[in-house]
Amino acid sequence: MASVGEATVKDTHVGKKKKPPARYWEEPQEEEKDENKVGKDEETTEAAEEQETQKAKKRKQEQEQTDGNKVISGKSDPFPGPAPIPEDRVQKFKRKEKTKKPRRHHSKLKDVIARSEEASEMAQKQAARFDLLLPEDAGFLEGDEDEDTCTISQEDIADAVDITSGAKYFNLKLSQFGPYRVDYSRTGRHLLLGGRRGHVACIDWQSKQLMCEINVMESVNDVKWLHSETMYAVAQKKWLYIYDSNGIELHCIRKFNDVLRMQFLPYHFLLATASSTSFLQYLDVSVGKEVAAICTKTGRLDVMCQNPHNAIIHLGHPNGTVTLWSPNQKEALVKMLCHQGGVRSVTVDKTGTYMVTSGMDKKLKVYDIRAFKPLKSYFLPAGASCLSLSQKGLLSAATGDIVQVYRDVWSSPVTKPYMAHRVRGSVWGLHFCPFEDVLGVGHGDGFTSMLVPGAGEPNFDGLDANPYRSAKQRQEWEVKALLDKIQPDLISLDPTELGQVDHATFQQRHQDRVQALGYDPLAKEKFVPKFKKKGRSSTGNVERRKKQVAHEDQRDVIRKTVQDKVKMEKERSEREKKAAALSSQRSALDRFKK
Repeated sequence: MASVGEATVKDTHVGKKKKPPARYWEEPQEEEKDENKVGKDEETTEAAEEQETQKAKKRKQEQEQTDGNKVISGKSDPFPGPAPIPEDRVQKFKRKEKTKKPRRHHSKLKDVIARSEEASEMAQKQAARFDLLLPEDAGFLEGDEDEDTCTISQEDIADAVDITSGAKYFNLKLSQFGPYRVDYSRTGRHLLLGGRRGHVACIDWQSKQLMCEINVMESVNDVKWLHSETMYAVAQKKWLYIYDSNGIELHCIRKFNDVLRMQFLPYHFLLATASSTSFLQYLDVSVGKEVAAICTKTGRLDVMCQNPHNAIIHLGHPNGTVTLWSPNQKEALVKMLCHQGGVRSVTVDKTGTYMVTSGMDKKLKVYDIRAFKPLKSYFLPAGASCLSLSQKGLLSAATGDIVQVYRDVWSSPVTKPYMAHRVRGSVWGLHFCPFEDVLGVGHGDGFTSMLVPGAGEPNFDGLDANPYRSAKQRQEWEVKALLDKIQPDLISLDPTELGQVDHATFQQRHQDRVQALGYDPLAKEKFVPKFKKKGRSSTGNVERRKKQVAHEDQRDVIRKTVQDKVKMEKERSEREKKAAALSSQRSALDRFKK
């Protein structure tokens, strides 16, 4: 029975036609449908297409309303475009005026000018936007009612501020080898001390870690950091020496003898030295060669400073004059009679606008270097032996063992100091620490670090002088700085002249070239019409082509004359308007008219 059942089951399977499996390359076989069903499907597809077209039209209308602004919510942006920038903030970072493009020809030059102007404008706007993100702001010391800030002691300030800032006020008692000259590195992180009796030390003053300490066994006149905190220069009794941060002597430069003062130009890698033999010398520390040696013929040079804006060296002399020097000229660029006695100290602010001098006549004078004219003159009872300007324009002046700090010395008359502090010995060196509200004072009894609120720039440029850079970042910065080194030939009183054309020199060179060649190579060649066949080079056609070219050449001349006429008419109309406005005003003498 079971076998018969199995046979019947098999027969039923065999009788039913089995559907073959579908393959991926084969289209699915659709079963036959009724005609009514097909008609309904066509109607539904037409309705779906109409809905899609309506949706597309609606979407297009919304896009036109929003002016192409794609917003997730579908609503139009109430503030389209980039955020506006205040005009005064944009002007703060303005680099140059727009260049006039040539009218015809020079298509490549036009493209270059357009691209450079676009890049300059973009950089200007980005700098203005990022200026809003600077987190820090400079603050100043403010006293209570009827209280002078100069009467507030350093101990009171250190107690009032936080622990980190209070630790920046300290004294180093070094009475054995003083008095001391002081210098801070460009990042403001490292301190260099040089004692008159041979003691030299470099310190990471914020962490109070001693990097190296040596005694050169002869008198030290000045110390100066070089391009980084790994090397420094020491002006000793006879020659100039270069040491590394471990105190190892790297070089002894015997060409630089009897050096009294030094200044380092960071963007030129130049060490400028002033000696007792009246020589001003420049040393290129990147290659170790002497760039220039100038005999000033003004006697002993013990007053020296640099203009950070244009790298010009300022020297003070015993006859009361201040001279400005560049390595490109053997004579002084400018000579200014500043004092009736000898000049004791000179300093220049970071913008290169103001110069402050002190002399034996017990006067402190402020000069505008752009016009070389005095702005302010102050009388100090004992005179000032050392001067220093901070990044925010505070002036420190040392008279004997008293250090006084003045505020806004060139904008308004100053009647009293902003701060004052007495040290243990006579002051021999002053230097404001970059990016910190700290004034370093070197005196006969050692070194004092003073707290001066509002002295330092609160925001630093991490690509130029980063106080928190690592050793690897310092190495990368050093390589880039060497690649961007400015040549000594480019040092001038006005740095903006470098981007301009010296027309007088160009014309003189052009005349010399014309005389040498016998013809003018820049003169425009005379137009010679090309010979054409089939009667197109007849005399009338040739003359017509010559006149057409001549008219094209005259267009620029005519356009220029029209512009000049319009300008003159505008100036004349403005003069007439002013004259009419003046004549319409009533005068005190009008009452005598009939």
